[in-house]
Amino acid sequence: MRISDLRERLTLSFGEGSHFPVDIAISELGSRTVNEALAAGLEADEIWKAVCKAHPKETEKYRY
Repeated sequence: MRISDLRERLTLSFGEGSHFPVDIAISELGSRTVNEALAAGLEADEIWKAVCKAHPKETEKYRY
C-alpha cells in the first residue's frame, strides 16, 4: 500500500480534515500516531492494519 492510499482510507474513514493521523496514538504502533509511525519508517499497510484493529467500526468499509 502506498502512503497516499493510507491517507485516502483515513480520510474516508474519519472524515476530511480529521486530526486522527496526528492526534490519536495506537498501541499496536508503539503508542505512536499514524504520522509518527510513518516517520519512524513503518510500512503504510502495517499502519492501516493497526488502525483497522484499533477502530474496527470506523474502518469497516475500507478494511483491506
